[in-house]
Amino acid sequence: MAHCVIPLRLKRKVYTIPFLIMNKKLGTKVLLAAVISHVFWGFSFIASRTALNTAHVFVLLSHRFLIAFLLMTAVMLVKRIRLNIKGNKRAVLLVLLGLCEPVIYFFGEQYGILHSSTIFSGVMIAMIPIVSILAAAPILKERPTIWQLVFSVISVAGVIGIGLMTRSSGSLDLIGVVALTVAVFAACAYTLLGRGISKEFSPFERTYMMLAVGAVVFTVLAAFRCDFSPKAYFAPFGDIPYLLSTLFLGICCSFISYFLVSYAITHLTVAQATVFANLTTAVSVFAGAALLKEPFSWIGLVFCAMILLGIYGVQRSSRVSKGE
Repeated sequence: MAHCVIPLRLKRKVYTIPFLIMNKKLGTKVLLAAVISHVFWGFSFIASRTALNTAHVFVLLSHRFLIAFLLMTAVMLVKRIRLNIKGNKRAVLLVLLGLCEPVIYFFGEQYGILHSSTIFSGVMIAMIPIVSILAAAPILKERPTIWQLVFSVISVAGVIGIGLMTRSSGSLDLIGVVALTVAVFAACAYTLLGRGISKEFSPFERTYMMLAVGAVVFTVLAAFRCDFSPKAYFAPFGDIPYLLSTLFLGICCSFISYFLVSYAITHLTVAQATVFANLTTAVSVFAGAALLKEPFSWIGLVFCAMILLGIYGVQRSSRVSKGE
């Protein structure tokens, strides 16, 4: 498999960059950011499952994004970070970004899983990288290489294989199909929009507005769910497993992960960034086997290897010449 290599002369030494037009140190940081964020999201399924035993999904999402938003606000105040969005007419795109994800995506995912089988929902969510790559070509002019498409399909096939291994539950109906379709396109829109405005707004600004929109929308929904009772809203925090799970979801899976993903999207192409989503599935399988003693076989290991191979292949086969 051939890939283009661009030599750069820095301090009389030659450095080759097989992935991106960036120095090696930055390239490593970007890929590490993508890996860490999706590893956290891989463990989020266990945390969410634990928390949902105590609170309604709207209350959980409100607590999760409110914690993340307050933490990010504290960081902004301590570090004296200024949001350069005042007077910018395109700042409305930041609100739209937050509506795409987390708001619309979580609505579609939650109702889709509720009204469909586990296999169908898993397959639909696995299609996000493929849809994003295909949409990026006409919208962002980021044409994927043939090898990027091949390795993306290999990675998605690994996710589908894991889905087929699980015991299917639930029944498929029209609401489930529509909801999951909405989730797929919301995730795709989030990636394309985040990539498209990455030169105007910093990763911090994009993440801050996303968390703000999520906190506001889900807290309003939670207030209706709790009949506007503060006691009912804060009651779940009395349960220690819920408290720990929500802190993990708010700090690691929202505050840290969304910032790292925003940072990665700034430097990676859509093809490179979205394929990491399948890493979440591989991590969740290993986490379930290790922590919840869920069944795991060598076939599952093969499917996980396919996911990792696909991720590596997309990064390895990325073009570095402009216009490709």
